[in-house]
Amino acid sequence: MSNLKILVVGASVAGPTAAYWFAKIGAKVTVIERFPQLRTGGQNVDIRTAGVSVMRKIPGMEDAVRASLVPVGGISLVREDGQPYGTIKPSGDSKQQSLVSEYEVLRGDLSRIIFDLTKDHSNVKYVFGEQVASIHQKQEDGPARVEFMNGLPASEFDLVVACDGATSRTRAIGLGCDVKDHITPMNSWVVYFTTQEDLLSGSQIAQAHSAPGGRFFAIGPDTTGINRAAMMGINPKNGPDAVQAFREANKLGPEALKKYVAQYFKGAGWKSEEIIRNMIVSDDLYGSEMVQVKLPTLHSRRFVMVGDAGYASGPTGTGTSLALAGAYVLAGETGKHPHDVAAGLKGYAQQMRPLIDEMQKVPLLVPAIMGPQSAWGIWLRNNIFAFICWSNLPTLMHKLFGGASAHADDFNLPEYKWAA
Repeated sequence: MSNLKILVVGASVAGPTAAYWFAKIGAKVTVIERFPQLRTGGQNVDIRTAGVSVMRKIPGMEDAVRASLVPVGGISLVREDGQPYGTIKPSGDSKQQSLVSEYEVLRGDLSRIIFDLTKDHSNVKYVFGEQVASIHQKQEDGPARVEFMNGLPASEFDLVVACDGATSRTRAIGLGCDVKDHITPMNSWVVYFTTQEDLLSGSQIAQAHSAPGGRFFAIGPDTTGINRAAMMGINPKNGPDAVQAFREANKLGPEALKKYVAQYFKGAGWKSEEIIRNMIVSDDLYGSEMVQVKLPTLHSRRFVMVGDAGYASGPTGTGTSLALAGAYVLAGETGKHPHDVAAGLKGYAQQMRPLIDEMQKVPLLVPAIMGPQSAWGIWLRNNIFAFICWSNLPTLMHKLFGGASAHADDFNLPEYKWAA
């Protein structure tokens, strides 16, 4: 049993998961979230590989996830006329998933599921509408003193855990760096929103289309019975910065972002006009730049990062699974060394580094397949995908898409002893 006092920053997936496992070692956990309530929106996320293993270690979680699954039966990649040239469906094997996961759920629903599993635990306290103002760490090993922005009294914590996303303010405070430091841009962006119309006519097969210039957009079924849409601007990673205009529009707010995206996708064909029309009237538009976070170290004295704050995976589709695994390993390694936080953090870094390195790999062909820049490139990509779908070769899928379609047994998580 541990008597550690832990501060977790962020109440999305990584934060509540960390709270669950820290409570299992007897630690007292305070979770703060800068928003006034739990965020229940957001895009679809997949649980894969090591994430599935962690989910199955939490009683009741898999059943709750299955009850909240987005009803996606597959995804069809369609031509200009809407005719599919290939359809990818779930493999039916949670250990070897295809590009369509057996566990696809809205990010907000997944956060709610884990929050519900922890909110009534006597060792876990949630505080909404609060942020870290400063972290003071002693030169020698010892607790970190944290001051808050919105009224929570300053306090000392044995460990401060940043789980507040790729653009983590807490990371900047804890490491004494800028928010933009350690972020690797992918030269691409994405927006998500819920449509007002059913553009799939009741189908549970999502549809996706590409237009020249790296314009990729998709619509999928939603638990509400309407659709969710994603629109992406995908550019060569090593090409000229093509995201600055998106950044500026995103900073100005939803209306400016809608105007920018509508102009960007003007004339993109297929159902672009219908999708743009629905985007313009949406009230839940969310846009973000695709980035990876790459840190030389995951911790500094009594400060540590989990999930996107420490190792955002960008376009690999493995971010949620990394967050689940990271929270589990951090608490487990800390529990192994209840009187030596430094040893626990060292174990966490050693266990996570191979997993991070593997699941952050962006396979060479992914940008070209997701966002061809020319009509010829789209034609070539279409034929490649048609062959993949026709052949149904999992080994080929693994080579093309790496960690997203890896076998669950490729990442053996350590087993830890937990309190009853």
